[in-house]
Order: sequence, then C-alpha cells, then structure tokens
Amino acid sequence: MQRTFYFLLALLLLSTITACGVVLRSSSDSDKTETVDEDDFYTDTSNLPTKKGSLIETGVASWYGPNFNGRLTANGETFDMNGISAAHRTLPFNTEVIVENVDNGKTVRVRINDRGPFAKDRIIDLSKGAATEIDMIGPGTANVKLYLVKGDLKNSRVRDLKVAHYTVQLGSYNDLASAEKRSSEVKGSRVEQITLNGATIFRVYYGTYTDPEKAKKDLKQLQRKGVKGFVKQIEND
Repeated sequence: MQRTFYFLLALLLLSTITACGVVLRSSSDSDKTETVDEDDFYTDTSNLPTKKGSLIETGVASWYGPNFNGRLTANGETFDMNGISAAHRTLPFNTEVIVENVDNGKTVRVRINDRGPFAKDRIIDLSKGAATEIDMIGPGTANVKLYLVKGDLKNSRVRDLKVAHYTVQLGSYNDLASAEKRSSEVKGSRVEQITLNGATIFRVYYGTYTDPEKAKKDLKQLQRKGVKGFVKQIEND
C-alpha cells in the first residue's frame, strides 16, 4: 500500500513539472519539439557569478577583423577592427571583461558590443586590436579566462552564458493596457515589463527558443495569419 502511494505521488510530481515547461513546435510535420522552462529562464540567477572581478567563463577565444570592419555591430555601433571590443553570445552590451590569455599570461580589458562567436568551441570573439594586445593574432585562437569587471549579470536577462535565447516580438508599448490588448489578439503570446534607459516599457512576445531557426518558422506561421513581428535575442534587451 505504501509503495503504491509513493508511485502515485511520483506520477503527480512528474505531471506538475511537465506542465511548467513550454513546448514549442516547429512548423514542420516532424515530432521534434523544443522545450524551454520559462520560469527557470526568467527567475533563476543562482548559476551566474555576479561579483566584480570574478571569473565567469573559461574556454577558447578567436578574433575577427577585415571582413567585418566598418559594418554595424549587434548593438548598432560601427565595428572598428583596430579598436578594443569583443563579441559574446549572451553577455549584456557594454559589459566589460578582462580577457586573460592563459597561454602567455597577457590580459586585455574589452567591452561587449557584438554577438558571437558562432563556432561551438569558442566563447568570445575579440577585435583585431584586442587580440593584438594578448598576442593571439598569429595563432588565431587562445585559451582564455574571462573576468567580469563592469556590468550587472544578476539583474540582466542572461541565464546561461553559453546559450542564447530568442523570442518573437509582436509589439512594444508605453502602457500596460495597450500591450495586454495586443497580447489578447495573439494566442500564446505574453506581456513582459522591460526597463530601457531608465524608462518602463511593455513588450508583447511569442515563444522562447534556443534555436533561432525555429523562432523564424513560427514567425512565418504568424505572418500567414496576418500577425507582424520579428525574431530577436532576449539577452539583447
């Protein structure tokens, strides 16, 4: 009797956990799904180091330059390959980190103004100028450690330094009522309060994804229904 009770309790807990997740299906007919726990994404910051000067990540750095020089970075700046800057998958724009080349002990302080690298085995892309400072131009890559020196990860939208998250933005409003009205028109959408440059705004989002291609497929489905929007990286807010 006791064993039966615990079995039924386990089934109840499993069903509760499953209900907390959000299952997002692509527009294909396959059975593949992408599950993202939105409660964890928006509230759990326990896995992020927040103390200034703390080690936040270790891995391989690469650098980029000529093919991107003069183009716009992800935060809208003009990329200067000879300047001191860097691209990171998720760190908030304007975060500053010290990059230590563990192969030679040299360091450089960089500001994040772009997104990347997109190779799975890299954690940061340095501008040519920054890469020169730690003698990694020749080798092309270097084993590095990243130390947080400026920025607030605890109150950011970052929940996993290595994994970017995406959503479909359907609207941005100055008042909650307008945002809720828009959200009520699109089943499955949600309203989120965002603080931007000291001002409070309300945005209407649809879905949470780790694969931007799946977000684009869902956007196309929405567009076929007359719903306008665009795919964006959540950490960019």
